[in-house]
Amino acid sequence: MSFLVGENMSGGYGGADILKGCTVGVEKGEIAVIVGPNGAGKSTAMKAILGMLDLREGKVMLNGKDITGFSPQDRVAEGIAFVPQTNNVFVSMTVEENLEMGAYLREDDISGTMEQIYSLFPVLKEKRKQAAGELSGGQRQQVAVGRALMTQPSVLMLDEPTAGVSPIVMDELFDRILEVKQTGVAVLMVEQNARQALDIADKGYVLVVGENRYTDTGANLLADPDVRKSFLGG
Repeated sequence: MSFLVGENMSGGYGGADILKGCTVGVEKGEIAVIVGPNGAGKSTAMKAILGMLDLREGKVMLNGKDITGFSPQDRVAEGIAFVPQTNNVFVSMTVEENLEMGAYLREDDISGTMEQIYSLFPVLKEKRKQAAGELSGGQRQQVAVGRALMTQPSVLMLDEPTAGVSPIVMDELFDRILEVKQTGVAVLMVEQNARQALDIADKGYVLVVGENRYTDTGANLLADPDVRKSFLGG
């Protein structure tokens, strides 16, 4: 069983199920990517794992512990950090203040973690006294990821981290995500840029209408002619 896993998840928002027996998981020190067409249930699967969606069936396990009944706040306290796609920085606060907000649950000295974030994202150190709202889209994403890492999570969940950024910025963000993985954090992300995401993924999940269509290593999914034809543009 994976370090974090949403197992046989079924559920939705009120009426019909969006997720239909979907399973998604990630190990520590691994990147797992959820891809698929629009409306496949990718972000819904993330919300279910985070506790923002009540499951009709299935469960969520973290390091062997059943957290299905936990609130989103309790899951954060257990070590899960989440970066939403939009509205993920405090625009009127400085970069440094945003990072400090990420450590609100901590009672220890955060200065060492702050330096680790600045080492990972050097541009944030350079702009630490600048309002986050004045930064480029890619730099804001770095602030959002940095703030999430201030909690010292065991799992980092990212909802479309490269949405709306240029290809160059996307490559840079993926490089930083690879560095996060190397620290032993489990990284689970939803990504529209499927080909590029699977290229850095240890594990990939292709969802279609809330169900697992393909599950394999990132490399195997990229090499699969059916996956390439149906989801990667050939």
